[in-house]
Amino acid sequence: MTTVSPTPETTPLTSPVTTPTAPPAAAQAPPPAMRLRELAFGAACAAAVRAAARLGVADALGEAPASAEDLARSVNTEPVPLQRLLRALCCYGIFSETEDGTFAHTEMSRLLREDDPNSLRYISLWCTEPWTWEVWPRLDDAVRSGSSVFPEAFGKGFFDYLHQDAGESAQVFNRAMTTSSVQSARDVAELLDLTGVSSVADIGGGQGHVLASLLEKHPSVRGTLLDLPGVVARADERLREGGALADRVRIVPGDCREGIPFEVDLYIIKNILEWDDESTRRTLANVVAAARPGARVVVIENLVDDTPSMRFTTAMDLLLLLNVGGAKHTRESLVTRIGDAGLEIGEVRPVNAYLHAFECVVPD
Repeated sequence: MTTVSPTPETTPLTSPVTTPTAPPAAAQAPPPAMRLRELAFGAACAAAVRAAARLGVADALGEAPASAEDLARSVNTEPVPLQRLLRALCCYGIFSETEDGTFAHTEMSRLLREDDPNSLRYISLWCTEPWTWEVWPRLDDAVRSGSSVFPEAFGKGFFDYLHQDAGESAQVFNRAMTTSSVQSARDVAELLDLTGVSSVADIGGGQGHVLASLLEKHPSVRGTLLDLPGVVARADERLREGGALADRVRIVPGDCREGIPFEVDLYIIKNILEWDDESTRRTLANVVAAARPGARVVVIENLVDDTPSMRFTTAMDLLLLLNVGGAKHTRESLVTRIGDAGLEIGEVRPVNAYLHAFECVVPD
């Protein structure tokens, strides 16, 4: 996407103040009645984020503020509706409007750029895919039944629908999950101390981004990636034959709910204990059965009772209920399930703003 900066025709040589201004509402919190109205219109904010991501507005905006007219030419829209979209987003700190009526980046708007190392563009698209607008209005039904509404809404399960009927959404899903995994993998690699560890396994580890990050940081460690055959077939290229880390990696196709056929010093279980209690029980039991006494097990999950990220994690929790009938954990519920599996729980540490790591050990 072409980056747009103001042209001489749109920006006077003696331009007035171009410092981004905060939205007026930021000065004080709105009264409860107005706040509830804003929340009830929350779909408008989500739709605006999606529109900006699909149009590539953040990619088109350069380092200098630009007018809606300039941006509209770059992203092929009408200038007045684009200005209205940008002003709506400015209310939430996504872009800012300067005193001369141009628009500038904020920390949040930069995250919608595809080239940003911490980009949330595809995650923003994933959370607002067309099917989401079909299932959110059925949340009351899901709360009544305690189960997914997806089969009733679409005639089949979530993943069957995604891969059979929604190819574009499936691609967005894959890119969003890859983006999220790559970003959190860096955080996990920074957090974990691998002193004394010579072998590590990523259980249900997807394409192996966490494993690859750990092996890059610790050249003497060997790794194993376990996930379903179709998943590990698309493993990180660093782990596949010919990749930079391939000589230190085993890629094992399998289902962690059915068994874990290897022994290592450290098992990592990240974001896979959220589908249902039986899957969680079987996965943890299989790790304990495979591991030798004293082996480390690190469970990494989102928590719905972690105050700094609760708006995000509780939203994910509700969407998980709608899609597959799953649930995110509270700290207590995860501790209970880990303890029931026979693991000894040690320190619990934040990985980043929305993930926690539970350090565990297989007892002697």
